[in-house]
Amino acid sequence: MTAAVLFEQGKPRPYAESKPFAIEQVELDPPGPGEILIEVGGGGLCHSDLSTLEGLRPRILPTVGGHEGSGIVREVGEGVTGLAPGDHVVTLFVSSCGSCRYCAEGRPNLCNASLSARTAGTLISGERRLHFTGARRGELLHHYSNLSVYAEYAVVAQSSVVKIDDDVPLDVAAIFGCAVMTGVGAVLNTAKVPPGGTMAVVGLGGVGMCALLGGVVAGAARIVAVDVNPDKLGLARQLGATDTALATDQDCVEQVRDLTGGGVDFVIETAGTIKAMQTAYAISARGSTTVSVGLPQPSQLFSFAHSALVSDERTIKGSYMGSCVPKRDIPRFIALYKRGKLPIDRLRSGTVGFDGLNAGFDKLADGAVLRQVLVPQR
Repeated sequence: MTAAVLFEQGKPRPYAESKPFAIEQVELDPPGPGEILIEVGGGGLCHSDLSTLEGLRPRILPTVGGHEGSGIVREVGEGVTGLAPGDHVVTLFVSSCGSCRYCAEGRPNLCNASLSARTAGTLISGERRLHFTGARRGELLHHYSNLSVYAEYAVVAQSSVVKIDDDVPLDVAAIFGCAVMTGVGAVLNTAKVPPGGTMAVVGLGGVGMCALLGGVVAGAARIVAVDVNPDKLGLARQLGATDTALATDQDCVEQVRDLTGGGVDFVIETAGTIKAMQTAYAISARGSTTVSVGLPQPSQLFSFAHSALVSDERTIKGSYMGSCVPKRDIPRFIALYKRGKLPIDRLRSGTVGFDGLNAGFDKLADGAVLRQVLVPQR
């Protein structure tokens, strides 16, 4: 089958020329116990993937990329229940073992076994189903985030998918596998923004726009959108932002604080930079909650005044995968989409084939797009 293989991180831009993703023919084993084979319907181009290309998020290489996807079940392995060939699914970039301390506490997004598998480049079982052909036969080829959906097909653990209605277009459904869970979940699950609350979103990529839509669903009375790109501020207003601020303005923080009478109650930071996190914290009010969703380079540090953390009763929280329980949250997010409450299709910036994947990441790095989706050509 055809797959996009990352051999080296940190290649120079433009990626359309340096080609960090090599389009290769690889072999895929049939599903083992507890696993399924899916025909990939879509694989989102996410900023986390871009960070991997840039070398900011170290990964074990070589690997078949892609962590946000959708597909159709084509085969099920021994012991699989609740899924059958023909079912449509959204993939999850965190599998769940069901038995570690976090899974037992209802926090499958923090599953220890899944983290170990992602670090090792395997499925949650510790197995690899991907293999090189030809001259590279015998070399290890790793899975990306327990998935690897930049391919025509993928073998994944049963716990790496959630079944969805088959009337949702697969190129839209793919976005639910990361951007929607992460952005909407950060608002509804992590921050728990109440009806009538005030909130801001710092960083308006795909995840940030989903957080904005989450604020609309939550019933926030005021939603301030902050980004460096004025074009994205215009779209944010169309999607429900009540106010916008250009992050490059020297008085951006003062603008937001003046607009909101001293800052907002909840801030969702999605850009994954220390500058964005500093802005997010600075525009928050006393007694507020600042939620960080973006993933910066692991060695970067964010600092704050300890005394103000106490005297202002501030809260700083991380949110991974939107603190979601996927089997609970994805169906309800899909239902909101189908009712027109989560217009996720407004975030799509078109589809690409394997031949356009590297150029697609150039567009993402330029801030020119929100969510492109790889649709494998067969």
